[in-house]
Amino acid sequence: MKNDLPEIAALDALVREQRAAYLKAPYPSWDQRAAHLKALREVLLDNRDALADAMHADFGNRAKEEILLAEFLLVKEEIDGALRHGKRWMKTQRRATNKWLMPARAKVVPQPLGVVGIIVPWNYPVLLAAGPLISALTAGNRAIIKMSELTPRTSMLFEQLISQTFARDHVAVVNGDAALAAAFSAQPFDHLLFTGSTKVGHEVMRAAAANLTPVTLELGGKSPAIVGPHARFDYAVDSIVAGKTLNAGQTCIAPDYVLVPRGKEQAFIERARVRMARLYPDFARNTDYTSIISPRHFERLQRLADEARDQGAQLHALTDAAPDAAARRFPLVAVTQAPDSTLLMQEEIFGPLLPVIPYDSLDDAIAYINARPRPLSLYLYDDDKTTISRVTHETIAGGMSVNETLMHLACESLPFGGVGASGMGAYHGYEGFVTFSKMKPVLTQARFNGRGLIAPPYGKRVRALLSLMLRF
Repeated sequence: MKNDLPEIAALDALVREQRAAYLKAPYPSWDQRAAHLKALREVLLDNRDALADAMHADFGNRAKEEILLAEFLLVKEEIDGALRHGKRWMKTQRRATNKWLMPARAKVVPQPLGVVGIIVPWNYPVLLAAGPLISALTAGNRAIIKMSELTPRTSMLFEQLISQTFARDHVAVVNGDAALAAAFSAQPFDHLLFTGSTKVGHEVMRAAAANLTPVTLELGGKSPAIVGPHARFDYAVDSIVAGKTLNAGQTCIAPDYVLVPRGKEQAFIERARVRMARLYPDFARNTDYTSIISPRHFERLQRLADEARDQGAQLHALTDAAPDAAARRFPLVAVTQAPDSTLLMQEEIFGPLLPVIPYDSLDDAIAYINARPRPLSLYLYDDDKTTISRVTHETIAGGMSVNETLMHLACESLPFGGVGASGMGAYHGYEGFVTFSKMKPVLTQARFNGRGLIAPPYGKRVRALLSLMLRF
């Protein structure tokens, strides 16, 4: 039986151990929380070279500069933001009391939930392990982190570093295969945060439901980019290409497809070729471009491209290099005329294939987005205030950037999360603190109050009072 595996029994025991420790110290002070955040920042920054080397080895190739920018810088900023504001977030919040409850007093008291579970994907293993952990620690929780088996070197090193920094009954990392991941989702956590695919998100939510464990699901989906009618066209193309090629498109908020004014498709492709040549010169030997994580993921991208071409789509190579299965290097390819029925247009691509879709009017572009599941991110390139306002208010997405890709994730004061098929809940900044807290409402009644005036036995006096209360 899979449930009899020793690593699953150890996980069960770890959850019990952390819960017992939480019950002994359920409300750590701000000084304690700040010390934990500083310890996390120190261990990650001190070991950033070793972690970057491990990630490079796990991917086959991933530039250290990209890792430092996309993972460590964001983690540092998130911790620094929590240290600046966390003490204030912890404070009791006074709330107004309606006139009929006076002189009672109302407040909201933030409390740690207890033991938090965090399931980490392979594409940004440090960022997507440390990011939720920062929110959990700021809120005063204990945490258990399940790393991805697709990044074994990074996952093992991260486990070692966390074990050297935190007591096991405070923060712990577990590593294992799909059986352990399934058992992890079924643990009676006080909150569970999962980052990964929509398909696996269904399974995580089903497992968590058995314990009524609250979940935050950070999924993905097909995030659109709109090149608006008043866009600075070359800038828009350059920015979209940069966002799509970071980590070779293996980013949950990468632009999945781009909507361009009809007739601009070829201009988009030509400009994208120019941009690729500047970003990644001598592509076949360029070490700044990330490899696809595994042969299985590489083969999937090849299947998406082949199926689309077989069904009438046009594939436009944006470099002079062909996909290299041995090195798992897949160059950016634009795709036009892809039928809606193809997997390319149905599934989150999660790689360097970019469908380019024409639209006739802004109404059509908005309708195209709204006819599909709500995306994790939406990108609009336009300088017209009316266009920006319309897209902002007439579409729903987990997050949005105007004249930019990806960077809303880097703003630690903004909540990050999906909506509908792209997820539920959010973290980062204050919203992350709230996600991992019970914001407990507390009403304190005054010694002298009017509660007895509306108590039974009911009669003429109570009816007169109710008549008065309902009038004002």
